[in-house]
Amino acid sequence: MTYTPVSAPAISVRGLWKVFGPNAGKIIGTPYENLTRDELLAETGCTAAVRDVSFEVSSGEVFVVMGLSGSGKSTLVRCLTRLIESTAGQVVIEGEDVLAASPARLRELRRAEFSMVFQHFGLFPHRKVIDNIAYPLEIQGVSKDIRYSRAEEVIQLVGLVGYANAYPEQLSGGMQQRVGLARALSVDPDVMFLDEPFSALDPLIRRDMQAEVIRLHRELGKTMVFITHDLAEAMKLGDRIAIMRDGAVVQMGTAMDLVLHPADDYVADFLRDIPKSHVLPLEVIARPLRDGELGDGPVLDGATIVRDATHAIIDCVAPIRVQVGGQIVGFVGSDDVLTLIAGDPGSDLDD
Repeated sequence: MTYTPVSAPAISVRGLWKVFGPNAGKIIGTPYENLTRDELLAETGCTAAVRDVSFEVSSGEVFVVMGLSGSGKSTLVRCLTRLIESTAGQVVIEGEDVLAASPARLRELRRAEFSMVFQHFGLFPHRKVIDNIAYPLEIQGVSKDIRYSRAEEVIQLVGLVGYANAYPEQLSGGMQQRVGLARALSVDPDVMFLDEPFSALDPLIRRDMQAEVIRLHRELGKTMVFITHDLAEAMKLGDRIAIMRDGAVVQMGTAMDLVLHPADDYVADFLRDIPKSHVLPLEVIARPLRDGELGDGPVLDGATIVRDATHAIIDCVAPIRVQVGGQIVGFVGSDDVLTLIAGDPGSDLDD
């Protein structure tokens, strides 16, 4: 099963480079661009933080970029939003070439077309929650009544009811990040860029915020580019995932694509701690009936993740029937689930 775009891309990135160092622009298109990061640094004094990256993000898709520290993922998102100027390439967002935009047009795009959420909340400590949320509308020149009305709508959307008149220092980290999300949503952007927004939060709060992003995406359908170094977070949030190493994208695909078909040993090692039962849908492990089995078990959708169907399968005497597109494509019994779980990392069923 692969991710199928349903519309024209909201974001199109082509041949994007960001090279730091002297004469950075002279690296691209020469033999230097084929050197490893260490070789390039030794030969030229330059570092290719983003190396010939190309991808498309469909409208309404959550596209996750992940990698270890220094992989280039945060530099990439800053290039997409022109917080850092790229060395070469093209970035088209909602049909407009962002890299060709004038400074004035870029400000307009940032104010209305796309929003950014970062790890550090960047809230104004002297302003109340409602004022922080309304700030993007304030700098657009929106009247006070209208921007406060919109801020109140977003406050309800992100679960901040009752905190409109609080100051940031009175809120927990998770609540402050909700304010950051609300501020990004206040202008109703088409595209949202989130750069490791939850990495500074405690694990339980982080999980709550991940669920909040999933809920908001389900309700609003925003196109999102989400940067993270956390593999579990990427698997939970992403429609598709791009894995970066040394500035380049080494593989891109759905969580299932990556787990079943890692491009190389690096990706395989990167994914080794992800339990297959948390990623694979029932249709992948469905098989024909065996001798003596009854084919009258309950029907479950083939897209259901194995983990989410485990209790239903184990509690049923007969194998469940797996349905895809209205057709029964196979069966899954408790032994199939237990075999898969036994092979998962850290499983108590491992030998």
